[in-house]
Amino acid sequence: MSMFLGLFIVFGFFAVGDYLGIKTKAKLSSVFVALLLFLVCFVGGILPPDIIETSGLTKLSKMSTMFLVFNMGTSVNLSQMRKEWKVVVFSIVAMAVAVGAVALTIPLIGKQAAIVSIPIVNGGIVATQIMTEAALEKGFTLAAALGTLVFAVQKFVGTIPASRCGLSEAKKLAEKYRESLKNGIDLNDVKAADEGGGPSAKPPFYKTHDKYYTVYITLGIAAGACWAASLIQELTGISGSIWCLLLGMLLNQIGLVPPKMLDKGKSAGLFMIATFSNLIPSLAQINMGDLVSLAFQIIVVFAAVLIGCFALLYFLPIWKFVGSKNMAMGIAMSQLLGFPATFLIVNEVATAVAETEAEKDYVINQLTPAFVISGFVSVTTISILVAGIFATFL
Repeated sequence: MSMFLGLFIVFGFFAVGDYLGIKTKAKLSSVFVALLLFLVCFVGGILPPDIIETSGLTKLSKMSTMFLVFNMGTSVNLSQMRKEWKVVVFSIVAMAVAVGAVALTIPLIGKQAAIVSIPIVNGGIVATQIMTEAALEKGFTLAAALGTLVFAVQKFVGTIPASRCGLSEAKKLAEKYRESLKNGIDLNDVKAADEGGGPSAKPPFYKTHDKYYTVYITLGIAAGACWAASLIQELTGISGSIWCLLLGMLLNQIGLVPPKMLDKGKSAGLFMIATFSNLIPSLAQINMGDLVSLAFQIIVVFAAVLIGCFALLYFLPIWKFVGSKNMAMGIAMSQLLGFPATFLIVNEVATAVAETEAEKDYVINQLTPAFVISGFVSVTTISILVAGIFATFL
């Protein structure tokens, strides 16, 4: 197999996943489709297990994670998180519940499988890459494969309860908005008045110098941050991914870099697919006999998370902290979804219940902080810290 044929197959599988994701309006996970294609082709002997090495993506995949984490750090809005502090706190509690629930499955699925799965359940691509790479380095190939598959199916598991709870909450919010209109009050106007009227802040450095944030300058800044993070890692022994995340958050907070900086530099997509490429070799280690064992472990992991979250956050009065049971479960399930899946669910349920655009705007404005911010707290931010810690336990 030539390098370009390998690239065509790798990129092609993800292209097929994207096409089906768009066609089904995100009901079918594009990542799940792509990883399933690789799994089937590896188990069936259709693809060589070294396709990532052949396609030249191995070295790029190893460097991509730090770039991607830095980019995620720049997207974290600390001011908004301070404002929605209850959502942040409850999201952390929900993560702790999931961690504890998966930890309790160790007698059923084994220590390595549980440790690898814990940060991935509350995380995304970066947490998955950190854990699968650490597992492969220690020789735990089946645990690494489990981590990749947990990542592939987590959105399926989280979407159903998140959508149902979001729909129930959206119906209540729409009814509340209609009642307020009968009393001559438009809740959208009330919210706008509460948020407006403050003194206009001085524009940050990145806005006044926007034209300078070109592809090469953004890549240079990101590379510098990754280098600094690697130096700090050598000094502290703490994962460089954690330092990349913190540096991204810091530089964005003080206004030196724009949010989602690599998106602005038109290079985030390449680093994303390179990071995905780091997961694919773990699937090549699976044989037909492993599939039953992996299926059992996946069922146990997600059953533990769902049972734990519903038992502790829905049926116990902890939900009162965020105002409703539906909101509590929406926040808890966001750790399985992340952005943009959380936003898509909010938009979907708002469209389903709203009779007017004003109603839809109100429902979206009320649900977005709970769903989207909780996804950023868990998937984008804290899961990376959790993965950096748990990778040392393997």
